[in-house]
Amino acid sequence: MSTKGYTLTERDLVPLSIGAAFLGTGGGGNPYLGMLRTREVIRNGGVARIVPLDALPDDAWVGAVGGIGAPVIGFEKLAEGGECYRAMRAVESATGKTMSALIPVEIGGANAMAPIIAAMMAGLPVVDGDGMGRAFPEGQMTTFSIYSDGRRDGPSALADDKGNVVVLQHAINAVWSERIMRTVTVAMGAGAGAAGAPMSMELVRRAAIPNTITQAIEIGQTVVDARTKRQNVVERVVEATGGTLFFAGKVTDIRRELTGGFSRGEAVIAGIDQWAGAEGRIAIQNENLVLWIDGKPVITVPDLIINVELDTGEPLTTEVLRYGQRIAVIGLPAHDLLKTPEALKVVGPKAFGYPELTFSPLAFKRAAAA
Repeated sequence: MSTKGYTLTERDLVPLSIGAAFLGTGGGGNPYLGMLRTREVIRNGGVARIVPLDALPDDAWVGAVGGIGAPVIGFEKLAEGGECYRAMRAVESATGKTMSALIPVEIGGANAMAPIIAAMMAGLPVVDGDGMGRAFPEGQMTTFSIYSDGRRDGPSALADDKGNVVVLQHAINAVWSERIMRTVTVAMGAGAGAAGAPMSMELVRRAAIPNTITQAIEIGQTVVDARTKRQNVVERVVEATGGTLFFAGKVTDIRRELTGGFSRGEAVIAGIDQWAGAEGRIAIQNENLVLWIDGKPVITVPDLIINVELDTGEPLTTEVLRYGQRIAVIGLPAHDLLKTPEALKVVGPKAFGYPELTFSPLAFKRAAAA
């Protein structure tokens, strides 16, 4: 990639959708639908420019946008496509500041592509990075919020598929912003496009997890290449990412329920191969949160828990997990920005209601990936 960035082509979209699903840890919205929406904008003349963190001047304003709601809703209730664009324009109107670029709130699933669509509609570039390095279910769980140093939370905006736009002028903190916007999202049908307040380049350079759009494309290209060459896709992607294969088995039970704008539940997996006789269990809140093997926690947030089809390496979002699937469970270390004491207060296991669990970080299997 050049220092000035690059332009996404239609050929990049399938790898991007696969890699975004992988990094999304089960959440972020359906990546295939996000890919289709992005493809249509490109086919209609949209130009998707991806630029590195150092490409923009210090006085540039950057907007973080993405979908909000339960992943299963995005799968069942199709988005109109312009929700994030309308939310971003509403924030510009409320603040009097014009965005110079957009950036993903999270790199997971369809939310890796939501800002690309909005940016093409606005004629803006997209910064190669995001605020999570994965997907998380709540708005305050971004590095932009964690490292904001008291930045005023708001204005932010929501837009739905019907044309409704709601601006939250001010919230006392990011947690209250999440609560209010989640409530409005439920009223909008549990799915909407969201845009945050304009961010300075100083904050973006300091807090963004860099190069994650490019990382997603590279992961997806590894999967596509392995399939083409009839190689073991799981082995290839584990090697390419520096992750670890923790478990393989058959889904024997899956429970999901939509509560409070989230999809919550768990998946139970009966082990196969060297894990025969063992049982895996994964806790879900939009994303995969904790993996237990025979009752012992082996991966916890913020580290990434990724379910992929055992034969194809296709990453599986939580809304498409079903009984009988043969899956591999891969663990990938989170970015260092998610593992500081201040970050763990927001995205560690205790923040998700597991006070008995202590985060024990995974290590990359390759020194070069660390």
